[in-house]
Amino acid sequence: MTGTWAKSAGEGKGISKCSGSPEHPKLFASAATWHQVVMIKTRLTLSALLLFGALPAWAEDRPAPSEIVAAAPKADWKAIAPADLLVMDLAPDARGKVRRVVIQMMPAPFGQGWIGNMRKLAAAHWWDGLSINRVQDNYVVQWGDADGEDKAKARPLPSGLTVVPEADYVAPAVTGQLPVRDAYAAQVGITASGWPFASDGTAAWPVHCYGMVGVGRNLSPDTGSGAELYVVIGHAPRHLDRNIAVVGRVIEGMEHLSSLPRGTAPMGFYASAAERTRIRAIRLGAEVQGLPAYEYLASQTDSFGRYVAARENRKDAFFNVPAGGADICNIPVPIRRAKAQ
Repeated sequence: MTGTWAKSAGEGKGISKCSGSPEHPKLFASAATWHQVVMIKTRLTLSALLLFGALPAWAEDRPAPSEIVAAAPKADWKAIAPADLLVMDLAPDARGKVRRVVIQMMPAPFGQGWIGNMRKLAAAHWWDGLSINRVQDNYVVQWGDADGEDKAKARPLPSGLTVVPEADYVAPAVTGQLPVRDAYAAQVGITASGWPFASDGTAAWPVHCYGMVGVGRNLSPDTGSGAELYVVIGHAPRHLDRNIAVVGRVIEGMEHLSSLPRGTAPMGFYASAAERTRIRAIRLGAEVQGLPAYEYLASQTDSFGRYVAARENRKDAFFNVPAGGADICNIPVPIRRAKAQ
């Protein structure tokens, strides 16, 4: 399952080996450093302006996307049900720090056969004690049974898992189109439930953006069971759309996956068991005591419309030239821990 999936995914063909976030230039050591520099400069500028009177229009009327999200009223946010979450607890890091990853599973009409299997796997505690087996730079982190290809060693799967047909990679067309150009599809947008999608006008499918979770598989017609999962940690590999099932997204703890050491074997697999990161447990969110509540910014709101416009044309203090557009994967749906009323 593991090796053949990666080969069939077309890894390494036509993928730009870029590094760093599109939000900051490479001349800064990290996103945090860049934001600190911008904020310091902006604050100094605004402090100086305040000494001489009112703020100029550019400081008042050109909010950054993050400022629009921060100002969105509570009514514009929708709750994410704990039952729709998977909580993955990894072994602590070298300093003993707890590592928890929270995954939101995708709602209908996408991926429900695989997601039903994932719920059964979590209920059976099937992933407990397994591992992260692959970390390929600018591509994916993949986890599951490292011995899955060896019938003598593979962990038995729970009974009653669904065999999902390839036809379920897509669903009937959905609403929520955005006027955003796309190289891979005639239309793209955000569903009413807050998920990025692409469409040809007849069918629709979820897209491989940073942080999205998909199902590993062997060669067609195999579609995977949901036992082997991966998350995108690099430039969006949109060539995988409609070729592999997308079933969710990481909404918290992404840093625990994206910062893992890269695998040294072909395609980023770990060469030895000692390199792998152990999975302590994966549970459904409703079973995890003390789990925070999460919410997303609803796509039908004025706040979301302003957020999209700002992502397409940055006019806040740092930017000189608006881009005039944004890739669908550069319009991530804002998700946060729920704030009290």
